[in-house]
Amino acid sequence: MLKFDEQKQIDSVAGALDLRGQIEEAVDTLCRTGCREAYYLGIGGTYASALQAEAHGREKSAFPVFAENAARYITSGNRRIGKGSAVVISSVTGTTPEMLEAVKRAKAAGALVLGFVDDAAAPLAGLVDFEIAYPGCEQLKFFMATDRFFWNNGDFPEYVEYHREMEQYLPRALAEAEKKADEFGKEFAQRHHADPIHYFVGAGSQYGAAYSYAMCYWEEQHWLRAKAVHAGEFFHGTLEIIDRDTPVTVFLGEDAERPLAERVANFLPRICGNFTLIDSRDYELAGIRPEYRGSLSHLVTHAVTQRIDAHIELLNRHPMEIRRYYRCLDY
Repeated sequence: MLKFDEQKQIDSVAGALDLRGQIEEAVDTLCRTGCREAYYLGIGGTYASALQAEAHGREKSAFPVFAENAARYITSGNRRIGKGSAVVISSVTGTTPEMLEAVKRAKAAGALVLGFVDDAAAPLAGLVDFEIAYPGCEQLKFFMATDRFFWNNGDFPEYVEYHREMEQYLPRALAEAEKKADEFGKEFAQRHHADPIHYFVGAGSQYGAAYSYAMCYWEEQHWLRAKAVHAGEFFHGTLEIIDRDTPVTVFLGEDAERPLAERVANFLPRICGNFTLIDSRDYELAGIRPEYRGSLSHLVTHAVTQRIDAHIELLNRHPMEIRRYYRCLDY
């Protein structure tokens, strides 16, 4: 398989799950200090992960969880963020200007910050109140933090059992999902590696997946035009520009908003002959109980899209690490 190291993948997820003790200590301390809400602050891909955490919270807990865009926050602010607010961030480099300024503003307002900054020596890591350094698995780390907030709020009685099950089965299950998806990823890439534009549709945590995949992968890394659409909004504009040949992919997860994506999936055959469904239900996740799959399905579709990416990269002869402008020019 292209760009697939099975043991490395398993170790990466297992290592993230091993952070549970550190995450619990940080979140528990935040809650003891009177934290009444959590703002997941991001920009670009990290904002997509924040949208997923917000969707997870809307369904699972009365504890307030919000997605906050760093660029918007440093201009308009958010008067709700202050003493009693927890801000949760993630960053690979720890140098993104919008994130640095936004964290400074949040701390000046009295918020406490939990940071998943991969490089513990980066400038951003030095600004946060609780720093957990571990590369990769951003979405999983965000959900582990939200789950602990929910537990402390009395909304997640199965928390311990759920996380033990993840620690035992999830690393292998996601690796198996990616292996199963390889042939599909190759066929998808062959059909769509030169699309003039591609629409990605999702709901719940899958909207964050669609948002991230369209922007951070197709646009930024593959240089292919793409747009993400929330399934709940698809019938308010987007459907009018879909025709027989328009490339459309629908991500179907297993959380409460799945019916919104199913509605799009059921409608598309009437007007489009070039659509694809990526459904987390098609992947086994051995050992994971059905009632837990909704909180993990965005990790499954990410495993699938990683296979697409590897094959598009080969077909287009464009290494995904190369950028035209991002971090190459001043802007």
